[in-house]
Amino acid sequence: MAGEPMQLAEVAARTELSLRTIRQYEDCGLVVPSAASPGGFPLYTEADVSRLMVVRRMKPLGFTLDETRELLTAVDRLAAERAGTDTELDADERAALLARVRDCEEAAAERVTELRAQLARAEEFADSLRHTRLTSAAPA
Repeated sequence: MAGEPMQLAEVAARTELSLRTIRQYEDCGLVVPSAASPGGFPLYTEADVSRLMVVRRMKPLGFTLDETRELLTAVDRLAAERAGTDTELDADERAALLARVRDCEEAAAERVTELRAQLARAEEFADSLRHTRLTSAAPA
């Protein structure tokens, strides 16, 4: 059932992250399991999985763990204010948090553009090798 807490192995399978990586993210405070089993093992919720997916998506774009933590903190603070579970942010703090999210969004877009260009070059290279192999294999 989707609403039931998950054990680490299930979370690892769902996020395609290794157990070691998830534990590393726990150690540096990027994700904190929401519950514990009667035996003391960490249990994760859908929100925890979503948080891990943010981390997983940021990593290949070259974001550092500190940058990831800063973004998650900004998103958490903005969400808490919207939900009314946090004290109201003053205008300057809200603006700073929104600027952090915007900066991250812009950096991600730039990195995606760079990755698309790299992929295009890699595809051209693979095509040139395929062409070389096919033309070299043809009888003279």
